[in-house]
Amino acid sequence: MAPRWFLSVLIAHMPIYFAAAGSLGPPEPPSKPECHIPCNDSCGVDIHCSWNHQVDPQIPTNYSLHWETAHGIEGHVNTGTSLSGSIVREHFSMNSELHVWVQAESKHGSAKSQMDVFNTGDIMKPPPPIISWSPRDPLEISWGSICNEPHLSLGSCEVRFRSEVEQLWHEDEIGAQVSYEFSVLIEAGVVYECQVRCSCATSLYSDWSATLKITSEKAPTGQLDVWKDCGMPATNLDCAMTWKKLPLSQARGPILGYEVTRFSKHSTLRLVNISIAEPRGWLVCDELLCYLNSSLKAVSLASISAYNAHGATVPSNLTIPTQGNMRIEHSIDVSMDMVKLTVSWDLPSQLLDAKSFKEYVVQYKQVGSLLGKGFDWIRVNKSCTTVTFKGHFENYKAYQVSLFTVTNSQQSQHISSVIGYSCHGIPTKVPLFKVLSIAATHATLFWEPVPLTMQNGLILYYEIGVHGQMGQQHTAVYNVSASPQDENKMFELPNLSPHQEYKVWIRAVTEAGRGANVTTSFITMQQEHLQLKSKSHLFALLLLLCLPVIICGLFVLFSFHKGTRKACLCINEKVPDPYNSTIFEMMKYQANDPLAWICVPIYEPHPTMSTLEVVEVQRPGCEQNCPPGDQRRPEASSDGGTRRTLRYGRDEYSKMVDSEEEKDVSGVAGRDDCWSSSEEEQDTSGYEQHFLPTAVDILNA
Repeated sequence: MAPRWFLSVLIAHMPIYFAAAGSLGPPEPPSKPECHIPCNDSCGVDIHCSWNHQVDPQIPTNYSLHWETAHGIEGHVNTGTSLSGSIVREHFSMNSELHVWVQAESKHGSAKSQMDVFNTGDIMKPPPPIISWSPRDPLEISWGSICNEPHLSLGSCEVRFRSEVEQLWHEDEIGAQVSYEFSVLIEAGVVYECQVRCSCATSLYSDWSATLKITSEKAPTGQLDVWKDCGMPATNLDCAMTWKKLPLSQARGPILGYEVTRFSKHSTLRLVNISIAEPRGWLVCDELLCYLNSSLKAVSLASISAYNAHGATVPSNLTIPTQGNMRIEHSIDVSMDMVKLTVSWDLPSQLLDAKSFKEYVVQYKQVGSLLGKGFDWIRVNKSCTTVTFKGHFENYKAYQVSLFTVTNSQQSQHISSVIGYSCHGIPTKVPLFKVLSIAATHATLFWEPVPLTMQNGLILYYEIGVHGQMGQQHTAVYNVSASPQDENKMFELPNLSPHQEYKVWIRAVTEAGRGANVTTSFITMQQEHLQLKSKSHLFALLLLLCLPVIICGLFVLFSFHKGTRKACLCINEKVPDPYNSTIFEMMKYQANDPLAWICVPIYEPHPTMSTLEVVEVQRPGCEQNCPPGDQRRPEASSDGGTRRTLRYGRDEYSKMVDSEEEKDVSGVAGRDDCWSSSEEEQDTSGYEQHFLPTAVDILNA
């Protein structure tokens, strides 16, 4: 049974063994070499040859380029694994016959290609022509002669063309010409690709020229895709109006310029016609984008259209500023490398107004780049949730990716933004790190984040380490979030010991690793010092609260002290006659006293004022003896006192002394002819006669 089993296995594997044995033989012969002398800026002197060969990548194969002159002189050059090689000028003669072949060698054998025989004077290869086109009818392309450097006449040219949707070329040999008319072969409005190659007399054909896209000219169609580049960070103060160039299928001829209409916030209209031939500093363009070199700070609405010789596009509107910023965390997912950027999102349906919502706009902007640079956007319909940008994205550079929604009226709303990197690197050091405040058991740290242009990758978090110096070798490490990436940070170190020296450091961390440390030191406060400081703060607070009360008390005491020498009385318009009291005489000394307004009656209590009923009593003879204009002045009494005569028929007091002095008040009663009844004098008190106005006083008033 065993031999039969072994025989069946051997028979089953025989095809594999034979195939492996065949692969161990010599390699297949290379293709016949193609040789030429290149003529670009000037014709070279060496012969360049190239060939093709299919080999097993598991088996190394080396090549050598061989030649033989008409005189039987052979030579070769080893090219290693390269499929091209050169024959230097010293090994051949011009305008002579040369035989060239290639030999391939591996560890299993060697093989030789077919031989190429040519005259060395006939293998000059001119550069490909540079073609241009004119949109006039009939459509025509043209190019210059390529045979000036070989100093030869133009040989023959070939033209090939196809539409953008076709795979096969239509070829036409036109002879020694430098132009070609497409006439009826071109359909109006369709974009075609065309190429040309030419030869010189007794030379090889050039390579095909670069592809030129052409179309029969008509008025442009469609609209410009217009947006705004707001730099980093994005603000309307820095925004510039930018748009994508029309594809040739829509331009349908060379675009001659742009018409821009701008409305300011004060409804002022301004028209700008920008010629591509004479932009006058308004227009800046590259291969794909253009932008208007003017700020949109005072602009509320702008529109733009492109025009050629036959007409203009429908204006495209841009509304400025956008609606409110609705930042939604983690609404955008970004994946990028050096050649592509993929953005995806999933928004809650309640955020979108189904009636007015039209489309999404996804944009990216390289952080720190100038206007119009490192910037692109894509418009997609509202059912799309993923877009992919293709381009060249630099390593370690930050790109801000933003998502917008756009309504049917071109109102846009910023939904969210994230920062992405094509490749992450080690971050730079934190630019500023310091201790903001120090207590006995904690300290507050402050630092500025690494700028986006210097992060070299997305910072995941900041690492903070604190190390005690007085016998404590343990280092505590804290991870602090880096979000948001562009805001200053603070962190409180807990669980510290009083009067302890600490060393603290910080560093940024990305996917690629940790950045360099930034270190500082501090000493925590003593607990007793902290208590004394708290008590001093409390005392200062109490002093501050009590200070107004103390000032008021001192002020009152000062006023009372002044009152022992002075008396003050509130003066009203309706007061008793000041001639009747020496208190009023003292007021003249207080006229310039700053405390005179304070009413502190020390020696004369406030009288109780009541309503006085005035009864007019007619007394005969009063008008004759007491004329209204009679005002008697004070007279000196015989006893040396001050005598003041009462006006309008009152008795006069010869002397009046305040009660504090405890002196008797004596007066000499004088009689006036206006008073005839002694009983009325007895009924009227001295106070009323002295202070209260009489009926005549009130009537005269």
